[in-house]
Amino acid sequence: RLQNLTSLRGEHEVDLTAEPLAGAGLFAITGATGAGKTTLLDAVTLALYGRAARYGNESNPENMMSRHTGECRAEVEFEVANGIHRARWELHRAGSKPGGKLQPPKRHVYDAAGTPIAGQIREADSIIEELTGLDYDRFLRSALLAQGEFSRFLKSKPGERADLLENLTGTQLYSRLGMLAYEEANKRENELAIKTAEIDTLTILEDDELEELKQQHDRESKRQ
Repeated sequence: RLQNLTSLRGEHEVDLTAEPLAGAGLFAITGATGAGKTTLLDAVTLALYGRAARYGNESNPENMMSRHTGECRAEVEFEVANGIHRARWELHRAGSKPGGKLQPPKRHVYDAAGTPIAGQIREADSIIEELTGLDYDRFLRSALLAQGEFSRFLKSKPGERADLLENLTGTQLYSRLGMLAYEEANKRENELAIKTAEIDTLTILEDDELEELKQQHDRESKRQ
């Protein structure tokens, strides 16, 4: 649910649990430039994280309010392992008038029964991450790729794509783990080479020499 976000003036609602979307499996958001396609995605991240996806890590949600309006909001219902929750973000001007001074944004998170479980911005951040297992950056990388990032990837030079792909998918950790595994393998190979060299210095007795030593040992044992 959203209200007065950029080109989508007034109140709007998209219900993914109702037909035809519920049974679609896959669907596209289409429309002319400026129709509000990206705004629908911005509404999701605004409600969950208080940030608009189009700005990436920049925080410019005040630019999301439709012109000549005094208030805007975004609200998302989402389901996780322990049930359905609702996240809400809203922004007002003084008196909800278009010319009023912009007020601080508000954020709330509600449980399945509609009981508030977060009413402050930091508290909402913590609760959303706890519920979904995703902070804002991980959400953009795993669930919602910010506008322009995929195009940037396609147009990049071959040598730049690996680094860009790591940034998009958050796989820097796996690259680091790969480096550590490579370093550990080299270390173990060097240790093995040293042990092998030490073994090679050992003298291996022939069978008759070994038998002679055994007999000598037996004779000395009897004398003792």
